[in-house]
Amino acid sequence: MNVDEKALLKGMYNDGYFPNNLVDKIKDVILWTCSEIEKKKPQNLEELYVITCAATEMINELQDVFEENDSEIETVARDDIAVTFGYVATCFGFKDADLEDLVATRDW
Repeated sequence: MNVDEKALLKGMYNDGYFPNNLVDKIKDVILWTCSEIEKKKPQNLEELYVITCAATEMINELQDVFEENDSEIETVARDDIAVTFGYVATCFGFKDADLEDLVATRDW
């Protein structure tokens, strides 16, 4: 894998508002994304966005769990997640990936 796991979601891990066990769930989705990129070997940004948007939908499903734990996927989280997807895209050679397009299916 081309990704340094310690670089993932640092903003969320460093903010006590986000329970680490829930940030771990988002990290698992990011790692799933890496696995899918390795497996499917997208040839262009559109193919990459299909993978990252599927992952974003998985993160959408975690919103209720965050709220049940007196947290939410809000501004800090939105930015950190998008930047993390950007980092992953860059690690896999997609330096021109647009952060908004990477998480286009978000509802947070």
